[in-house]
Amino acid sequence: MTESTADVRLLIEKIAKSLVDAPDEVFVEQVDGDVIELEVAENEVGKVIGRQGRTVRAMRNLLSAAGVRSHRRYTLEIIE
Repeated sequence: MTESTADVRLLIEKIAKSLVDAPDEVFVEQVDGDVIELEVAENEVGKVIGRQGRTVRAMRNLLSAAGVRSHRRYTLEIIE
């Protein structure tokens, strides 16, 4: 895992932990190159997705912007 990927992973983890009520149950890991998986408690998934997917879309936009600098295309997947 490169330094930029670790930074992006930490960014997503910090954002997700601030959104949910149980931050101890937030897990972020990088799989298959540029895919980042976010796992939260089952009853917290709605908070991470947001109304009409706005929150998760914003997190994906942040990943896209972070990837421009390192010439990578990150993908965020939410694991239920």
